[in-house]
Amino acid sequence: MIIAALVLAGLAALLHVYIFWLESFAWTAPRGRATFGTSQAEAEATKELAYNQGFYNLFLAVVTVVGIALVAGDRDDAGVALVVAGTGSMVAAGLVLLQSSPAKARAALTQLTLPALALLALLVAALV
Repeated sequence: MIIAALVLAGLAALLHVYIFWLESFAWTAPRGRATFGTSQAEAEATKELAYNQGFYNLFLAVVTVVGIALVAGDRDDAGVALVVAGTGSMVAAGLVLLQSSPAKARAALTQLTLPALALLALLVAALV
């Protein structure tokens, strides 16, 4: 079950790297605007905020990937702690988005589903 948890955590990290790219580099491009439903004017007005927010997503991915690498290197305690910190923060961020912008429920669920499944798999692995 730990392998499944790490694969799910890795997929969550990849998703957050993609979100980083969208927010930090493609925010004002047609793909970024279409993804987040913003007009050109809105995207231009908020691009500095999105750039910063994108890096938060990147950092969550990095924490998660370092945790996965530590588990792979038999440093289970530290690795699992980092995977839980990274994926737990991803879930929390998705819940904040859901609470603050109910119209963005699809984006919030996309953001939090993989890390939530990773956490669930880690919990099952710990109990077995």
